[in-house]
Amino acid sequence: MTPVTTMAGCKVAVFGLGGSGLATAEALRAGGAVVTVWDDGEAARAKAQAAGFQALDPLQNGLSGYAALVLSPGVPLTHPKPHPVVDVARSAGVEIIGDIELFCREREKLCPDAPFVAITGTNGKSTTTALIAHLLRQAGRDVAMGGNIGTAILSLPVPAPHRIHVVECSTFQIDLTPSLNPSIGILTNLTPDHLDRHGTMSQYAAIKERLVTASTQALIGQDDDWCRAIADRCRKAGRSVIPFTMRDGDGEGLWLRGHEVIARDQQGHVLVYPLEGIATLRGTHNAQNASAAIACAQAMGVAQETILAGLKTFPGLAHRMEVLGHIGPVLIVNDSKATNADSAEKALASYPRDLYWIIGGVAKEGGIASLAPYFDRLAHVYLIGKAADLFKSQLPAHLPVTQSGTLDQAFADALQDAQASGAQEPVMLLSPACASYDQFPNFEVRGARLRALAEAHPDFVPFGVSVTKNQEASHGIAH
Repeated sequence: MTPVTTMAGCKVAVFGLGGSGLATAEALRAGGAVVTVWDDGEAARAKAQAAGFQALDPLQNGLSGYAALVLSPGVPLTHPKPHPVVDVARSAGVEIIGDIELFCREREKLCPDAPFVAITGTNGKSTTTALIAHLLRQAGRDVAMGGNIGTAILSLPVPAPHRIHVVECSTFQIDLTPSLNPSIGILTNLTPDHLDRHGTMSQYAAIKERLVTASTQALIGQDDDWCRAIADRCRKAGRSVIPFTMRDGDGEGLWLRGHEVIARDQQGHVLVYPLEGIATLRGTHNAQNASAAIACAQAMGVAQETILAGLKTFPGLAHRMEVLGHIGPVLIVNDSKATNADSAEKALASYPRDLYWIIGGVAKEGGIASLAPYFDRLAHVYLIGKAADLFKSQLPAHLPVTQSGTLDQAFADALQDAQASGAQEPVMLLSPACASYDQFPNFEVRGARLRALAEAHPDFVPFGVSVTKNQEASHGIAH
């Protein structure tokens, strides 16, 4: 834990107790703050009260006399309209901040030069965060990883000169962190997402931009117009920028050549990082993630041979193109994290044929129309959730489509069809291109259900366990 001593003796309200909320309250209390908590859910309030916190509703009791309102990133700050608690805080002249802001203030107080890597972007930020942490640990560094990726930032150990904090930041978190100032700030890419919470794409991009403009060293992807413009503005402002791209490059920063990431070290030497055969970094999008991680590791002085070893041993992340294993010849892939079409595109692009695609849930703007270039890779589509009718209307009439309704039924339908196809290695792919909350509380629960269905099958063989040499070759397992 990182006790928040910068709020010692102050009254602080914590609003929203899911995820990082309770950890924030505990860190504030450990640092000497007088803490009250509230959540719209009775169960969350009861859990906090059992931990010894006083539950006071700011909407009923006001915030007069409080030093700060620490807001959960899931609570609307601006769009579609501010949560009523935001208006209460502003009326009382109380600052509204998040848990990462508390961490930044504690870092400034205890050890302002403590290494701090912050990662954001629309897609790929979790994989990039995990890969950076893995590479740095491979180099023997003391690494604390958290933020939006899972562990609340204030649950991590305190900032210290020898300890590197590697933190994934969502747009909601950045919006609540005015003091954000990482040693290295990374922006992977930008495509429309969460516009219901940010109003416009320009506003969404502007919030992301804060992370790199406030960093000592900015690493910025160059594969969309928004990020290229941000990189240009950073350079004009005198900020040090390392670009990375999935395209063939011109020798600046990092670029892709076939299945290799090409980089330069601090002495200008060209370094080659092959990705061929690394199952957890399959696909061009993962080459972008790897490029960002390699650039970060190089900037922190990690040697090429250490980075190469780390890439080969990266275990990957659950629910992100996670290869679960086989049932007979059928490869089961869990990409539940693909909550929008842009993210689902990465999975579709990684498998050229024989795809049995499970999609649906709560659709994002545009549905799956943008994925039309990949429809010829599909053998069959299985629709689940609220988006089923919309998605059916966006698929070509000749493509076999089954209205499965639920994930359980889609799993059974897809497995039966894939096994009967005669293909050498058909792929059952859960890459929903949708939010999950019509049938599941979050994408993790959705992905865990697919895993449970696969593991319950008597013929299931986990990926990398008791597989034949032929299977190893076809899956790209690196030895």
